[in-house]
Amino acid sequence: MPKAAYHLMHPQRRTTAVVFASPHSGRDYSWSFLRRTNLNDHTVRSSEDAFVDQLFQDAPRYGAPLIKAGAPRAYVDLNRSEEELDPALIEGVRKSGHNPRIASGLGVIPRVVANGQAIYTGKITMAEAERRIDTYWRPYHEALSAQLDQAHLMFGQAILIDCHSMPHEAMDTIARTGIRRPEVVLGDRFGAAAAPGIVDRIEEAFTSAGLVVTRNTPFAGAYVTQRYGRPSRNRHAVQIEIDRALYMNEQLIRPNGHFEAFRNVLNGVIAEIAAIGRPAHQALAAE
Repeated sequence: MPKAAYHLMHPQRRTTAVVFASPHSGRDYSWSFLRRTNLNDHTVRSSEDAFVDQLFQDAPRYGAPLIKAGAPRAYVDLNRSEEELDPALIEGVRKSGHNPRIASGLGVIPRVVANGQAIYTGKITMAEAERRIDTYWRPYHEALSAQLDQAHLMFGQAILIDCHSMPHEAMDTIARTGIRRPEVVLGDRFGAAAAPGIVDRIEEAFTSAGLVVTRNTPFAGAYVTQRYGRPSRNRHAVQIEIDRALYMNEQLIRPNGHFEAFRNVLNGVIAEIAAIGRPAHQALAAE
């Protein structure tokens, strides 16, 4: 079993309503899981948001907490509802309605990794699925909820930045239209998960750093933004997808030669985003 459900990095002093989260960067692949899967140690990582937690690891320097997954996405997907159980994988689950994520094998306990490669031969028990949810999914979301509640209590609002990565090829269709290939996709569920002014400022932080940004296409946000984004209650959630080619070799799943330079660029973006959730008097004092 993976050793921890999550890792939480606190700032020395919390100065912003922003909370950064990385639910798909977990890479603690237990020996028992690797022994059970059809995939080799490399292929099983193909749906992981590798190194995203490292890209955002300096968030606490800017007064914001960072929570990151301990368990890998291939083991349990923290960006799915606990009810998204796959009848093709889990014994005793009845099919009810059509859920495109479940149908494609990407429920809370994934059946496949990238490119539809099957993780297992046969099914797993309902008891095993429930154990993963109880041990990893629930503690992660309890901790994330607590951080957002604390932000709302301290600052009157909470802003969740849900950090992900996307395959370079995800933007091929847009690139073929002649438009500059987007490097960052912001997902706010078409305005349902965050106030427009907040998303505008997040976009400005990335564009000011020289990055090409688009919104909601092809990634509008999944379970996390749906669950935590309540702009009418001053609770905002924005999903960020970053092109992996900017900082890693996707085939080898290794940082590339641009990793540190890109992380330095991203630190400036993190600072700007953290400032969005900082009270006006604190922002003026910082200036």
